[in-house]
Amino acid sequence: MSHSLVIIPTYNEKENIEEIVEAVMQQPTPFDLLIVDDASPDGTADIVRSLQGKYEGRLHMEEREGKLGLGTAYIHGFRWALKRHYEFIFEMDADFSHNPADLNKLYHACHDEGSDMSIGSRYVTGVNVVNWPMSRVMLSYFASYYVRFITGLPITDTTAGFKCYSRKVLETIDLAKVRFMGYAFQIEMKFLTWKYGFKIKEVPIIFTDRTKGKSKMSGGIVKEAVIGVLQIKIGSLFKTYRRDMELSPSLATGEE
Repeated sequence: MSHSLVIIPTYNEKENIEEIVEAVMQQPTPFDLLIVDDASPDGTADIVRSLQGKYEGRLHMEEREGKLGLGTAYIHGFRWALKRHYEFIFEMDADFSHNPADLNKLYHACHDEGSDMSIGSRYVTGVNVVNWPMSRVMLSYFASYYVRFITGLPITDTTAGFKCYSRKVLETIDLAKVRFMGYAFQIEMKFLTWKYGFKIKEVPIIFTDRTKGKSKMSGGIVKEAVIGVLQIKIGSLFKTYRRDMELSPSLATGEE
């Protein structure tokens, strides 16, 4: 068993799932892979099962009873990973918008450089997005600016969904109290990681919009994020963030 686990939530990803599994499995860094499938009616889970013999002990799947949302899928995966003592846990999309080769960069930032969270960032070196219309690029870019303005989070790509966590981050965050399960989930997890004083590094990547399957983005998801950011900030004013007695006051509040 590897000490690194990639979690990919799926719902109707039959066009992408075999290729993404093969791509992750063939990286020079040995990754295990967990697919969390929300009862995809298109047969995504059947394709994963057909590959498990080829990657016995490395390719795993958790099947849920319905479409329960991105955040709950990741939290399900986090708990699964912690129970099995993985040291590095990754979030990744199934649609190749995240290049599997970049998993190695995120791993290096945590394993070799000592970061507690590494983020595949679209904006840390400019705007590195392919195949998005300008309207969506602007929406995403200014959404990150809005999050930084409201929360003070010192990250350029606050809504990124391509990340590596060290085990201690997920052990520190009370996963049962994570409030948001849609688009705001990604923001909340970064915010909590920062507030608990963990070291975060943005790793530049090129984000390429999916070419197969359908996007899960909707107006309701964006609305949740806008309102959620305010709720995250207000809630933080009434909470103290401490990991242990040795944590300095500045790190406990996420301040520099």
